[in-house]
Amino acid sequence: MPRTTPPRPLDVTGLFPELAPLARAAVRLHPRAGAPTANDSSLGGPLLWPAGEPWPGCPEHTGPWHRGLDPVDVRLRRRILAEAWARPRAQGEKLLTDEERVIVDRATKEARISQDGPVPLVPVAQLYARDVPGLPCPEGADLLQVLWCPFDHAPDALPYTELRWRATADVAASLTDIPQPSVIGDDGYLPEPCVLHPEPVTEYPAPHELPEELAHRISAWEEENEEEADEEEADVCYQYDLAVAPGSKAGGHAPWSFSDPFPMSCPECGGPVRPLLTLDGTEWDGGSGSWRPVEDAGYDGHHFLGPACDTQLEIGRSYSLQLYVCRTSSDHPHVQNMQ
Repeated sequence: MPRTTPPRPLDVTGLFPELAPLARAAVRLHPRAGAPTANDSSLGGPLLWPAGEPWPGCPEHTGPWHRGLDPVDVRLRRRILAEAWARPRAQGEKLLTDEERVIVDRATKEARISQDGPVPLVPVAQLYARDVPGLPCPEGADLLQVLWCPFDHAPDALPYTELRWRATADVAASLTDIPQPSVIGDDGYLPEPCVLHPEPVTEYPAPHELPEELAHRISAWEEENEEEADEEEADVCYQYDLAVAPGSKAGGHAPWSFSDPFPMSCPECGGPVRPLLTLDGTEWDGGSGSWRPVEDAGYDGHHFLGPACDTQLEIGRSYSLQLYVCRTSSDHPHVQNMQ
């Protein structure tokens, strides 16, 4: 099923024409639980990996002194909890059976086991250029793959990530036996397989990135709009309703939130970088939810559907991870940031 973002509450460039030249195209990925193959764009799905190419491992996690969670137990815990919440219960009945409780407790942060050998990187994202308009592929490439180590790394307590650009025509035979880590440092770094429903949208910079005078005028407009709004009418907020789309996406603007923007540049040449990919565990704000796709605006008889969390990703305290690439050369190291 495709996903369609509702029209924005108003045309913000009609109120503030200075925003028009700052618009950027983004592609909301709309990940939903499914069974993607290596020939599909996906989050957490299998990668189209050449059979003769070694699978990458984490250069820092190579010995048994690290401890983590068994990924098999983590996935089993997720399935048990999903099934338990879906089944009817009598008043006072426990959510889990005693047998289920044992398994769930085994996959908590306290139940850590020793690492057995090096940590293979975990597949996080695979994007085919045919599915993602504007994907900045290097010449000859039509596929982007993102992998990471499922442990925090210094200095930012984020996963170590690797990017691979490929030409699908060059992959004669694909690897079928994907190495799996014996332990993971954080269950939020183990994505569930999700199919994608890419949708192009238009974004504008977060207030933090706007010229100060324009940001002040937008803030004043928001205050006036809040005073005039009816009780049954939701206030329109520039940052959360008109500027940057939430959720996982390609391209677009950075979702600055808990920190002010700071200069980012290529670590090799010092040149400018551009947003490549944002990875987020939720797809829209649980409050107003103005970015909720129209296909997801259902009512299950008890409550409106909450933010789609099918990937099971959790970056930091429910933040997002952005990856940036050099505008000059795709061979240069990428940059990552959490917001």
